[in-house]
Amino acid sequence: MSLWERVRITLPSGLGDVLVPISEVLVLAAAFYYLILFFRGTRGAQVLYGFAVVIIVLMVATNFFRLDALNWVLQRFSVYLAIALVVIFQPEIRRALAELGKQPVFGGAARERSLVDHVVRAVMMLAERKIGALIGIERDIATRLIQETGTRLDSLVTPELLASIFFPRTPLHDGGVIIRNDRIVSAGCVFPLSQQEQLSKTLGTRHRAAIGLTEETDAIVVAVSEETGTISVAYRGRLSRGLDEERLRRVLTSVLHRVGGGKSRLKRARDQLDLTPEGVAKTDALAAEDFEDAS
Repeated sequence: MSLWERVRITLPSGLGDVLVPISEVLVLAAAFYYLILFFRGTRGAQVLYGFAVVIIVLMVATNFFRLDALNWVLQRFSVYLAIALVVIFQPEIRRALAELGKQPVFGGAARERSLVDHVVRAVMMLAERKIGALIGIERDIATRLIQETGTRLDSLVTPELLASIFFPRTPLHDGGVIIRNDRIVSAGCVFPLSQQEQLSKTLGTRHRAAIGLTEETDAIVVAVSEETGTISVAYRGRLSRGLDEERLRRVLTSVLHRVGGGKSRLKRARDQLDLTPEGVAKTDALAAEDFEDAS
């Protein structure tokens, strides 16, 4: 006797016949949701979507035109879909398993602290040598369009690698770097320039690009001036200049480690989805207050 049959027997008459199918649907829905969430933004995502479209179109066409032989072949072919998916998404699956094996599931805070340390060390090396740099750290809002303007790397963040990217006359030094989680995903990227009229005329293209990215996403951007070696941080359309090592670390830590202040996940999600003028103004005000307090 299967587990579901035992559950159906133990429940009151008729209730098991309703709850068991609903539970199965919920489990399948959750599995498909997290599967799509896992592959979203990866190299195999387009292959997955294209493969699904082809299968659906063929199934509909064979049923509509009553092509029974082809329909039979497609139904038998579905047995091998699991093997096909493993082959197609082998790099993503291997990377996910490696991440699960090398650190605990709840190791996000430690990873963020390590990221802050690496970025600060790289920025200080660049500032001492007056080497210009533009480093964007992605948070909740994806920056895929910005990443496509540069060269994909997918490398672990280390101070030495991050500093060497911006070394003069190297192929990727002219542009910005995008960091997601603890990996450099793209370099040589073109950041959107801010169109704020009230910005100081002394700000160059690099600092306007730093502000521009933070106006379109919730990323935090670190900029190093090529002329003076001054360190600046942009966040939510605001720019803080003249930071030293301690203040830079404090700002990055405040933004990247910021939690919901005791709110539940449902409450934080509801706050983020509040797109009314009052909700947007409240979110921007809180973000600006955190940024100013840290810097």
